[in-house]
Amino acid sequence: MNVAPKPQKPSKKGARPLDLKKGRVDMSHGAGGRSMAQLIEDVFVETFDNELLNREHDAAMFRLPEGRVVMSTDSFVISPLFFPGGNIGSLAVHGTVNDVAMAGAKPYYLTAGFIIEEGFPLSDLAEIVTSMAAAAKEAGVSIVTGDTKVVERGHGDGIFINTAGVGVVRDGVNVCGDLAKPGDKILVNGTLGDHGVAVMSKRENLSFTTEILSDSQSLNGLVQDMLDAVPDMHVLRDPTRGGLAATLNEIAHQSGVGVELFEKELPIRTEVKSACELLGLDPLYVANEGKLIAICPADKADELLAAMRAHPKGKDAAIVGEVLEDSRCFVRMKTQLGGTRMVDWLAGEQLPRIC
Repeated sequence: MNVAPKPQKPSKKGARPLDLKKGRVDMSHGAGGRSMAQLIEDVFVETFDNELLNREHDAAMFRLPEGRVVMSTDSFVISPLFFPGGNIGSLAVHGTVNDVAMAGAKPYYLTAGFIIEEGFPLSDLAEIVTSMAAAAKEAGVSIVTGDTKVVERGHGDGIFINTAGVGVVRDGVNVCGDLAKPGDKILVNGTLGDHGVAVMSKRENLSFTTEILSDSQSLNGLVQDMLDAVPDMHVLRDPTRGGLAATLNEIAHQSGVGVELFEKELPIRTEVKSACELLGLDPLYVANEGKLIAICPADKADELLAAMRAHPKGKDAAIVGEVLEDSRCFVRMKTQLGGTRMVDWLAGEQLPRIC
């Protein structure tokens, strides 16, 4: 993590022991001295624990396999920090791993930057960092460098996390939002809206007969299986903020095409539909953190669907629409009653602080 060079690194000897049960972050933990070194060593380095990070340089040096390098960065400001199915730490890993994977790349390394508010409980920090380490291990990536800053009480809303990821795209793979073509089929890997509803229910102290859990998860393993089956996929995207509707509108405009969705094929949990009705939300616009949209040639759609359903993170995959020739770039939906309705851009922020 971001510590002083080894010759000047202060010894932890004599430093006040960290109380990871009742202690809180204070300004000294971001001041560059003994307390900061101890926080970084005892909370971050010990938990993330890998050869590159343990050298404790301000930058990590590594080799990548041959191929095109992909890099992505994201910041996480979700409220509440802990939600059914995850927390800001696991979400930060999943979000950046998925951003790299949506370029068709295999992610290898992450960075992690923390902005922590004075007074933040060390127990919560330790839980967040532990969940990050577990998420990184499950995704097969390493957190190899990072930074820690502490801001005054009232200036940070607990904790914010920034992550960046690096991966490599194999030869022959080319997926991008501007490659959708008329006739292509549109697939999703599972149920929609779970994350946004889970976070909102926690935020509003709502309870349901069946608990709704966030779908936050890393999708890089699923993506690699999909590319093994259909390497000539055209588009991969994760429908996070703005949900399926906003993401498809972006793709339609980038590719200069139209989109038609099939309402009866959309996988949405009954609990999520009910919660959205209660909250006045449309599940098509609700954020997801463990779902992807794949667009491929029509003659490869069944093969891709089979590959997705063979993976645990794609068992509920479905073909939900098709790409049309439409210079207006409209996204519309064929309803179960046989009608058609527009699925327009999201107006305003339906669910703020969702990631």
